[in-house]
Amino acid sequence: MLNPPLSLYIHIPWCVQKCPYCDFNSHGLKSALPEKEYVAHLLDDLANDAKHIGNRTVETIFIGGGTPSLFSAEAIHNILSGVKSRVNLSNSAEITMEANPGTVEAGKFSGFYQAGVNRISVGIQSFQEKHLGVLGRIHNAHQAENAVKQAHTAGLPTFNLDLMHGLPEQSVDNAMSDLRKGIALAPYHLSWYQLTIEPNTPFYSRPPELPDDDILWDIQEKGHALLEAEGFQQYEISGYAKPGHQCRHNLNYWRFGDYIGIGCGAHGKITDAKNGTIHRTVKTKHPRGYMEMSRPYIDSTTQVQAEDLPFEFFMNRFRLLEPCPIDDYHNFTGLTLSDDVQYALDDAQQKGLLEITDKTWQVTARGRRYLNSLLSCFV
Repeated sequence: MLNPPLSLYIHIPWCVQKCPYCDFNSHGLKSALPEKEYVAHLLDDLANDAKHIGNRTVETIFIGGGTPSLFSAEAIHNILSGVKSRVNLSNSAEITMEANPGTVEAGKFSGFYQAGVNRISVGIQSFQEKHLGVLGRIHNAHQAENAVKQAHTAGLPTFNLDLMHGLPEQSVDNAMSDLRKGIALAPYHLSWYQLTIEPNTPFYSRPPELPDDDILWDIQEKGHALLEAEGFQQYEISGYAKPGHQCRHNLNYWRFGDYIGIGCGAHGKITDAKNGTIHRTVKTKHPRGYMEMSRPYIDSTTQVQAEDLPFEFFMNRFRLLEPCPIDDYHNFTGLTLSDDVQYALDDAQQKGLLEITDKTWQVTARGRRYLNSLLSCFV
């Protein structure tokens, strides 16, 4: 068993308002941001977690939310400076921060870049006012385009646009119009994903009318063809990138890498190869509780049991389009291939969902389309 590459996730939980489709741990902003207080707690949280990783190198950082771009460039600088003093951060680390176009005034991206961020992910979702309103987004199409222009002029070496499809009452032509506008803004990476209705959201209790399955499939096929024709390569289910601009942080997740999670409700996964264990951590969810000195930051720590590891490994690894080295299974889980797992792999191959060679497992085009069917082989 080996310790896999290590990443750091930093959660900033506040938003101007909560979107009705969002099931992430985010909280509508009701007063002034407690920037200094929260940054201090983040760094204390990290110091506690750093005890469990020794001298391992952090290869990527992702600052997510919520809406991290509500924070000032000074606060982001203080976070990243504090990270560098508490863990061994790679000199070539990819450092991503999520941003909402409605919270980015002129010049703010330049400030984030100077603070140490080298990759921005702009949450646009749609360029159409009707859909932005239904989705509860606080920005308009003009602000979205202006945010992307800022990303270009700030000097950032790469950035991502988030776009959604399968929106309420959306047609194929309508979805392609959004995608073409996104492509025209010349991002290096596009996260293009389908709206899903998640439990514990307003959309779940009052579901909007979504396109039927035939329309959704047409959107997916035509959008995929358009992205490929424009030079974007699909490397995971909803991730498309120009050559050399894949998101390294996301790749580490899907390759079953490790990650420290700090901040409200953040999740972590840490391997201890010496002891042959993998633990998952969850931090205290609510900002008030997280910042109370009388409470620990950690909400729960759970050791992943051996019987759960095969499904967890394949659930992550088969999201990627790249071949999976068979050796990674043992290296990152500590397990050898049991008869049950080998039977599941053979079953997936017979169903045309997986190709197997001496050294790799490769999800087929059919497996990508029916990913849930592929994963059900390992349940």
